[in-house]
Amino acid sequence: MPFDYLGNPIDTDRADTAAAIDDFVQGFLGYEPRAENIIAAADQDAESALANALAGILMMFIESPQGPALAQTYRQRAHQADPTPHSRARTYLHVLDAWTRDDIAQVIELSEALVSAHPRDLFAVKLNQYLHFNQGDWPAMLRIALRAVAHCEDIPHAHGMLAFAYEQCHLLQEAELAARRALAMLPGEPWAQHALAHVLLTEGRIAEGTEFLEHVSAGWTGLNSFMYTHNWWHLALFHLARGRHERVLEIYDRHVWGILPEYSQDQIGAVSLLARIELAGIDVGSRWQALGDYLLARTGDTVQPFLSLQYLYGLAKAGHAEPAQQLLQAIHTQSESAPEHSRHVWRDITMPVAEGLLAHVAGDHVHSARVLGNVMPALNGIGGSHAQRDLFALIELDARLNARDWLAAQQMLELRRRYDPWDVPTNTALVNVYHALGLPGEAQRAALRIEQAL
Repeated sequence: MPFDYLGNPIDTDRADTAAAIDDFVQGFLGYEPRAENIIAAADQDAESALANALAGILMMFIESPQGPALAQTYRQRAHQADPTPHSRARTYLHVLDAWTRDDIAQVIELSEALVSAHPRDLFAVKLNQYLHFNQGDWPAMLRIALRAVAHCEDIPHAHGMLAFAYEQCHLLQEAELAARRALAMLPGEPWAQHALAHVLLTEGRIAEGTEFLEHVSAGWTGLNSFMYTHNWWHLALFHLARGRHERVLEIYDRHVWGILPEYSQDQIGAVSLLARIELAGIDVGSRWQALGDYLLARTGDTVQPFLSLQYLYGLAKAGHAEPAQQLLQAIHTQSESAPEHSRHVWRDITMPVAEGLLAHVAGDHVHSARVLGNVMPALNGIGGSHAQRDLFALIELDARLNARDWLAAQQMLELRRRYDPWDVPTNTALVNVYHALGLPGEAQRAALRIEQAL
């Protein structure tokens, strides 16, 4: 029986198909474009159910309503290839079947079964983590990563996945150790770099994080657009924390927006960074309009709550009021008709956040602050990382500042300063808040912190 490079059984003796399967797994784990080689291999080898199932699964990762239709050809071909004799190919085909009908619970169950049967199936581990990540289940990400590392001590990608799972569980020391172990094995491992960036930002180690990411950024040129833009996004947050406005705009223009502007993750990364830039008081010019033109295709996109909310905010900020209302209606429809496993997330979290975001753009800051404040404790349910979801906290904070809710703003800002005492946007806001509260001494201290940080 033939095997892939990790020792997992595959259903083909063709050298080109086997090489493409290895490219898919290695490329997917390493965020390299060669993962897409599975598409050509599937087109050329109708007899490999595994290659076609993996090609279909890759189509689902475009995070678009068109995903199931794009996967259909490969799904049909995999069924026609008869995966019955090969249990791993058969299970991956069941994964694809379940995912195209939005049965996420079944996909999770099947991915765990794959890991149980094939402990070195790291793509199944990655898929499982991705799905739990989108549901905000960080301990589940850690459980599957610990299982993987137990059998893949020699694979740096496994340690990178473990590092990110630890970080999402707020186990920062363990996360840093796992990330540094991965990087000792493979210095360019991008997911470990990403996990370490999370740790350094969360702990307020801004100078260290900036130096680290600037140093490794030269190695990102060969990555796919998500990992390339996302690691640059993280670097921009470090520079933003120290008031380096020109560098942040340069990163946005050269490395975050425009790499693959049709792709979901590139779009929400741009929305998220552009919003942070503007909330920090930086003039963004016509950048919202350039981004918003690509978001017009998302007015009915409710694939994931976390994505839809950022599409909505970007559309509204770009001045596309009617398309934003169309997406709001799509979110409302989803809140009533989504599968049982996700309906409450759309109804109880996503819909209120959507209303709060549109109120913020419209200048109804009192309503925005109230709605966002009420739902913020449940925000984990929409998925996304701590750093990514912080966007919504920043929008709530801005709404409170504009509503002159100085008491709540002071509390929120000082809690933020516990993570990074010298954060320039935080201290800039504190200057105004303390003056409004009649505490000029605290305002002066905040101003001095800005001066020192700069």
